[in-house]
Amino acid sequence: MNEKAKRLVVCIEDEPEMIELIRLILERGDFELIGAVGGEEGLKTVRELKPDLVLLDLMMPDMDGWEVYQQMKADKELRTIPVIVVTAKAQSIDKVLGLHIAKVDDYVTKPFGPQELLNSVNKVLGRGE
Repeated sequence: MNEKAKRLVVCIEDEPEMIELIRLILERGDFELIGAVGGEEGLKTVRELKPDLVLLDLMMPDMDGWEVYQQMKADKELRTIPVIVVTAKAQSIDKVLGLHIAKVDDYVTKPFGPQELLNSVNKVLGRGE
């Protein structure tokens, strides 16, 4: 492994336990994870840190993932940051179809396996083995 800085991932999620789970998974893959609880805080964190990647939950009470995504894409400093949407399997298929229209980089459905999440992150960041 070359000694370059860890890639920074911001996880925007309304459940702190989920952020911790994702942190454990990504730290094994040599990523640094910053968690942000809820869409408002998430957007603020992304603006401050300009991470390499955003993991975005769609269903959040204060500002949903679509709103966060649209605001990111409307901001010229943030629009190039790749986004992986994390969505519950139970959510309707039109949400997933919306992903194709919105051109998100990838999505994973909860519950996901650690390897599935790492594969998605590596694929989007171009580190696929």
